Parts: sequence; C-alpha cells; structure tokens
Amino acid sequence: MGRLRDRLKDRESTGGPVSHKAESKQRYKMHEKLVSIGDDYWIENEAGERAFYVDGKALRIRDTLIIKDVQGHDLYKLKEKLLRIKDTLNIEDGQGRTVATIKKALVTPLRDRWKVDLEDGSEMEAHGNILDHEYKVESGGEKVAEVSKKWFRIRDTYGVEVSPGQDAALILTITVALDQMAHD
Repeated sequence: MGRLRDRLKDRESTGGPVSHKAESKQRYKMHEKLVSIGDDYWIENEAGERAFYVDGKALRIRDTLIIKDVQGHDLYKLKEKLLRIKDTLNIEDGQGRTVATIKKALVTPLRDRWKVDLEDGSEMEAHGNILDHEYKVESGGEKVAEVSKKWFRIRDTYGVEVSPGQDAALILTITVALDQMAHD
C-alpha cells in the first residue's frame, strides 16, 4: 500500500490528481450490508491500512453514498433518483458526471448477472452469487475483479480483489452498488 501513500504524497506536493488504477492485484476489506449500516466507513486494504472512505451518512440524508480518497476528495457517488428505473443505479464521478450505470440483467436461484455500462461505451458484467459475496466482474471476457469471503475470516466481511490496471475506487463503488441493489 506504499504506492498509494506515495501517490498521495505526490498529489500533495504537485496538487495534481492521483490515479486510482491498481498497479498489481490488490485486495480490499468490505463489510456486508455496508449501505444499511448508515455510518461512515473506511475501506481497508488487506494489510489493514485505510484506502478509501465511504460517507454512509449521506445515504440517509440525500439518498447519495460518496466514496472518497484518504484525503477526503469525492471520487464517486452512488445516487438514487426519485424516479429511478427499477434495478438501475447510476455512479457519478466527483464532478457529478455519470460514469457508469448498473442494471440487473438476470437473476436465477443460484446465479445473478448484472451489467455495468461505462461512460466510454465499454461494459462490465458481474456474475455469480451477489447476495453471498462470491462473484466476478469481467470486461471483454477478462476478469477485472473478484469478490469473495474466502480471503478474510472476519464475520460479516468479504474481500474485493482488483486486477492490475483497474480503477480500484470505481470497482469498489460498483461492489457497494451491487450490495445495495441486491439487498433492496
């Protein structure tokens, strides 16, 4: 996690943006039903270091959940619209631009499938058991993330492994969105 710290120091010294792309596979620790907790929460890496901050109180107040970097800058927002299309949720960046739309594609007793349309026209697909936190996120047939309880033995905790070159903050935001949508 020293790389994240180095990038944050670079940001502080240059004032420039920090890339949230994973340079190697990284695992993050998440709590089940994060959104239902309604409190602020830190997403930690597998070493227990703080990586991203989730402003959960905003969900109760403004129907918005905000993912922030460790410096407190807004990275992504899950925004629930008043007239939301059923089983659809938008993810906005820190400036309020929609960067992804998540839609429920197929639900069967043993497997869920969700489609993530990205602003650049590409797609991701999440498939597996979303409720039990055992699923993969793929793009173009390549795995971009895997979600599983097997990496952490702590009760009500699951892991998100982000593949190299992926925007870890966006993948974690998608994971939080799927958790919220699957438990609604």
